[in-house]
Amino acid sequence: MLAHIVIALLIQAAVALPLRNWWAGAAAACAWAIAREVTQAEYRWIERFGAGVRANMPWHGGFDPRVWSADALADWLVPSLVVIAVALLARRRVSSAGR
Repeated sequence: MLAHIVIALLIQAAVALPLRNWWAGAAAACAWAIAREVTQAEYRWIERFGAGVRANMPWHGGFDPRVWSADALADWLVPSLVVIAVALLARRRVSSAGR
């Protein structure tokens, strides 16, 4: 999970620094984390219920709660919360500097 946090922070910085918008960076990092875990859930669904064939999976297979574990939820939730916290801190710092 630490690697996911580091990658999310790098994505956030890569977007936020040139745009000067930490919320845009947080949105990009959250999108990456969520998309990655939904993709992993789709692979688990295909393996468990789709006989290993991608075409057998319905469009909502990646959202099936039967293929989500606490670890999988944490793998997108924790990095998302970290980058949101960074964006909140950056906003707080900017607003206090403007006083």
